Amino acid sequence: MPSIARKNLFEDIPRFLVAQAGIMFAVSLVTIQTGILNGFLRSSTALIDNSDADIWISANEMVYLELTLPIAAGLVNQASQINGVERAEGLSIRGATWRSPNGDISPVRLIGFSPSGRLFTPGPALEGNWSDLKEPYSFFLDKTNLGSLGISQIGDSATIGSLPAKLVGLTNQTQFIASSSYLFTSLETTNAYAISGLTSTTNCRLESGQLLCTNVYQRQPSPTAEPPRPLTASDTISYVLVQAQPGQNLTALKQRLTDALPGTAAYTKSEMANRTRDYWQRRTGVGFILGLGAVVGAIVGMVIVGQILYSSVSDHLREFGTLKAMGASDWVLYRVIMEQALWMAVLGYMPSIVLCVGLGAWTFATQGIMILITPVTATGIFGITVIMCIGSALFAIQKVTKVDPAIVFKA
Repeated sequence: MPSIARKNLFEDIPRFLVAQAGIMFAVSLVTIQTGILNGFLRSSTALIDNSDADIWISANEMVYLELTLPIAAGLVNQASQINGVERAEGLSIRGATWRSPNGDISPVRLIGFSPSGRLFTPGPALEGNWSDLKEPYSFFLDKTNLGSLGISQIGDSATIGSLPAKLVGLTNQTQFIASSSYLFTSLETTNAYAISGLTSTTNCRLESGQLLCTNVYQRQPSPTAEPPRPLTASDTISYVLVQAQPGQNLTALKQRLTDALPGTAAYTKSEMANRTRDYWQRRTGVGFILGLGAVVGAIVGMVIVGQILYSSVSDHLREFGTLKAMGASDWVLYRVIMEQALWMAVLGYMPSIVLCVGLGAWTFATQGIMILITPVTATGIFGITVIMCIGSALFAIQKVTKVDPAIVFKA
């Protein structure tokens, strides 16, 4: 019986290629949509996953990593004195305006941390050393963002607010695709950028006998910027990162931290990552849209496979009638159609998954967009492909069920 299935499948090569192209399209659509969703969620927590902090302390109002209210920098010292805390460091996340060398402006996200600290390392340093951030007004950048910010190499300079900014290093696998470009700087530099002043000019005009004046605020680059001052207890940061002493119960330590630091909330590393992922998956339409694309891909594949199998059965009714006339049971005929469907699933899945893996590697290397295809995802997609093809075969089976063996003897 297997030979009959293969004969029916490969008898008409053009039809077979059209069917496989349809399956490849459907499988690729499901795989890419699922991979983009997985990559999106993975990149949303990359900074959290790369940190060595056991506990993150934030304001009570924190929603996810990039959306929180500021807290006092003095909480770092207070947290370090609490029983069970090995080390505490500050982390600051601020928005700013970037002005490229050619004058174009872009929104950027400043990530300030201690270059000599141990609890936060954004990612691998491809060029330069993280200690280079001790230089005033210097920053690291994910290599995929060079073109979008109008710079090309280490040493290039631009302006953030009214202060200079110099690229001293490149990193990779750190950029969240739904956020502005990340610029990694020291805490002091981030604070200086955040408080760099606005210059204002007053424009007045006479209208209907009244003098009307308006203030126009504009950031002006400073030709000679003073080195950023050290942070004080009254300055603001976004998070306090805490490393627990060996053997500490994190739940109990979290409680001690929140009791000692009013107005704050404490999260373990995994809780912080889950909170960020849940925000993007449940409180935005990202998960729904990408999931909808995957469902549409599966439906398209089922329609194409069902049509091809139905046509194949229709073209071979005499052969199926002959088998019935020879005493073959319906299950024998079903096995032929099911085997055709399985061959189509395997032959459509294999090139699709290879294509998607290659596409994912290319997009990540050139655009910084992660299409994450894990072994679990690949196995799940294969299962969906098989179900899709077997489900389509049910339509063709209905045709075989009604075959009259007498058709063999008709002209």
